[in-house]
Amino acid sequence: MTPRHQRRPGRRTLLAALAGTVVAAPAVAALAPHALAGPDEGESKAAAGSLPLTIANDSGSFANANIHVYIVGNQDGRQVRVKPDGTLAPVAMSDNGPDGFADYAISLAGSGETRLSLPYMSGRIYVSLGAKLKFKVVADGNGNPALQYPAGWVKSDPSYGVLHDCAEFTYNSSGMFCNTTMVDMFSVPLSIRLTGAKDQTTGTLRKGGRAAAFAAVRQVEEFAPLVVDDTRIIAPGHGLDAGLFPKDYFAPYIDEVWSTYTGRDLTVTTNAGTFTGRVRGERLTFDGPASVSFGKPSTRDVLFCDGALAAPNDGKTGPVAAVLGAGFNRSTLLSSPAQPTTDPSSFYRTEITNHYSKALHAASEDGKAYGFAFDDVVDFASYIQDTAPTGLRLTLTPFE
Repeated sequence: MTPRHQRRPGRRTLLAALAGTVVAAPAVAALAPHALAGPDEGESKAAAGSLPLTIANDSGSFANANIHVYIVGNQDGRQVRVKPDGTLAPVAMSDNGPDGFADYAISLAGSGETRLSLPYMSGRIYVSLGAKLKFKVVADGNGNPALQYPAGWVKSDPSYGVLHDCAEFTYNSSGMFCNTTMVDMFSVPLSIRLTGAKDQTTGTLRKGGRAAAFAAVRQVEEFAPLVVDDTRIIAPGHGLDAGLFPKDYFAPYIDEVWSTYTGRDLTVTTNAGTFTGRVRGERLTFDGPASVSFGKPSTRDVLFCDGALAAPNDGKTGPVAAVLGAGFNRSTLLSSPAQPTTDPSSFYRTEITNHYSKALHAASEDGKAYGFAFDDVVDFASYIQDTAPTGLRLTLTPFE
């Protein structure tokens, strides 16, 4: 799999899922960039037809009768959902029931595994435990039906009290591209297994991993407010927006990066070549295959990999921005003037770092997680793909 910073930023097309926001088109930078991604150029295009999807409940804490699945997303510019028989249906205002919400829940089989199928689409597979989620169909700015998604990081969201999580995917004629995401929050331990040309699994937590992640985040003063009981951990970017996380948390590190690279070079290597940069006139400016520059980012820019670190679809600025975003979150920019760094033992070593992402990586069996939007730089995201898929398996793993 080609690292994210070697890909065209145009791959970073996502399903918007913000509380109270009409989702009319797939585009939001705060979510995992591989979610609705396509394959790299030159890869084969062998996938065809509906893909078998298996849901396995190994949670050990919830019976099948208390678990609901939702498959929602986009196909050809339309907002759609998958019905229990595997067929697609466009979302419609008439789907909202007397309580004002659309019940798109798919119940699990009475016992054992649940077998479904995925049609070509981009979207999310949500699981809710103990109660149903509150989806709502509303009219977008053009009067078309659009779906509001749960936002577990927003206290006023109608699904805030429901234990839930999701995996993200794109399935089309080029293959299956999927991930378990923690970019917005972490709640339910999930793993995905993709079979096809290869047999791949990611997202599996080590024994006691969920509890360890919660405990690790609680131990860091600035991050502790992000832990919501034993329900979820909110990602620090959303925590910042909610007033739960310091707006200037990364400021000392950002200032030190700017000071350090005023007097020495920082190199960033991407598919386009090696870019060499220094801070000039308050902007980190790179020369090389092209001239690209960045203003000094804020803590919010770092956590969302956006704002001053936004990645345009230009094949030059975008890949450099992705590497910088990863370097700030992993706190490797000062320890290595050659980016991206590839040794995970060098990640998260400083006091000021993304302790949320650090905890999630430490909790996973393969060391991979989607703790921030560019966590796939040098392939450390819980993302897998196959251009000739034969099946997808989503497993609710043990709550421990």
